[in-house]
Amino acid sequence: MTGSSLGALAGQFRQGRPKRGIAAICSAHPLVLRAAIAHAVRAGTAVLIEATCNQVNHRGGYTGMLPADFAALVHAIAADEDLPRERILLGGDHLGPNPWRKQDAESAMREAEAMVTAYVAAGFTKIHLDASMGCAGEPDGLDDETTAHRAARLAAAAEKAARKHGVTPPVYIIGTEVPPPGGADHVLSVIEPTGAAAAKKTIDVHRRVFEAAGLTDAFARVIALVVQPGVEFGNGNVILYDRAKAASLSEVLAREPQFVFEAHSTDYQGRPPLRALVEDGFSILKVGPELTFALREALYALDLIASDLVEGYGERPLYHALETAMMSEPADWNRHYGGPPAEQRLQRHYSYSDRSRYYWAKPPVQVAVERLFQALSGHVVPVTLLRQHLPSRLDLAGQRLDPAAVAQEAVERVVKDYHAACHGGDKQQ
Repeated sequence: MTGSSLGALAGQFRQGRPKRGIAAICSAHPLVLRAAIAHAVRAGTAVLIEATCNQVNHRGGYTGMLPADFAALVHAIAADEDLPRERILLGGDHLGPNPWRKQDAESAMREAEAMVTAYVAAGFTKIHLDASMGCAGEPDGLDDETTAHRAARLAAAAEKAARKHGVTPPVYIIGTEVPPPGGADHVLSVIEPTGAAAAKKTIDVHRRVFEAAGLTDAFARVIALVVQPGVEFGNGNVILYDRAKAASLSEVLAREPQFVFEAHSTDYQGRPPLRALVEDGFSILKVGPELTFALREALYALDLIASDLVEGYGERPLYHALETAMMSEPADWNRHYGGPPAEQRLQRHYSYSDRSRYYWAKPPVQVAVERLFQALSGHVVPVTLLRQHLPSRLDLAGQRLDPAAVAQEAVERVVKDYHAACHGGDKQQ
């Protein structure tokens, strides 16, 4: 897949053998971005990297980055890894009023228009229009009609920005998934797929509203609908894809040749369910928390190895630095992790929702990671210590350690699962 072919996903789904898709890498962590980009270099593919409305926006988001800053970060890493710019696809996820939903609808929508404008001006070519959430005084979830009118308003802002800045008009994604992105906050037993009739109605209403607003050309670039295929993860469990339950939903695509589906919260599914999703028309697979979960696993294993191996390193200082950061600023986890204090502590560090990912950019945590890398760099780790703390990497025994490379490889293993799912199990990894 090349940088210009996102719009060809629907045709490829109907004609291609094997069915192909693309993973959307949703993270701002530099090591995660480097892992995804390095894999694209080796595999000879494009890489789709996305930022969310809360993470990156025209006011900085929780990362402090504007859309142009995020694009610059991705391009800098790509240049360092020798990935050509034309093989980098940038997407904006859930772009709508969500960060400002406590304001009245008009104020929130003005902010959302400014955000979408900034994304398009920064070169993002895939825009998820998500105005499904209620603002102050409105229901949590809005009806299709209201959502479509607000999505059209945002599309108009995006089209205007593309003309003003002389950039290629973006492709669009419409719809949203339930529950909200990032994983559920409780143990899940079953997730019902979006109903076929509901999916068809969402498309029909958006088509009518866009055409009435003079946005027929923009709607022709709507390539996918976000639906719930019946996958999700909670703090401690994962609901795997059951294609039989989603069969009627997949049949909608036969009547809508312009579209494929975009599936969110596909983290932790593993290769066979991911491959089944692609074969059933869920051609865009979002992944985020699983990437930083894998990174955290590797970093904690290295933290334990350094604690046992390096004199004076201390007892798990990285773990304690992250714990201190989360306890000092609990807003990003305390609404999501319940139970007694001991259970909350376990969830802070080991939940599938991986809300610790919000804290890796904190300066004390960054210092702890750098100290870990410096402490272990060049050390030869005994095989017995690898068996204890990092049994998946016994191949490292007897070698001088590059801890940053070990962390990156842990993320790449997740990326490889998505590559295999999206490329029909191609051997090239």
